[in-house]
Amino acid sequence: MWTTMKWQKQLIVGVWGSLLLMVLLCGCLSMRPSGSMRSASRKMEVTGYCACGACCNWRHNTAGVPVIASGARQGQRKAVGMTASGARARMGTIAADPSIFPFGTIMYVEGYGYGRVEDTGRDIKGYHIDLFFRSHMEATKWGRKRVPVVVWAPSDMARERS
Repeated sequence: MWTTMKWQKQLIVGVWGSLLLMVLLCGCLSMRPSGSMRSASRKMEVTGYCACGACCNWRHNTAGVPVIASGARQGQRKAVGMTASGARARMGTIAADPSIFPFGTIMYVEGYGYGRVEDTGRDIKGYHIDLFFRSHMEATKWGRKRVPVVVWAPSDMARERS
């Protein structure tokens, strides 16, 4: 009997510990909107990206340092895996046009789940968003889709529009 109870206790602690670790790593709970936030829904063009050089326009220079591959900032150091807002890219990170969706905007994308706008992209304009994936294969598998997206604006933006 003692070994059965001990095993059950370890299982319960293990399950809750795993769940807590998952929430801390992916930040899932922090990306859900509060009940007081207003939402709007629309179909958007949605693509996928990862932290690789092909998706994020970087390469290694001759010294092995990641640098921006092309454009006005070509050759400047690139902080790989960091977003335009300064957060680390992870599942749930969304790149969007900041003139339409400012940093902090929460979205629910059908087939992906909840995410928060924390990044931008040179090809991300208007009602087109880019979802972060852990690998290039996952981002490519997502492809380019037109799907329903529910949008919750940050609270200060919602107050301005009221």
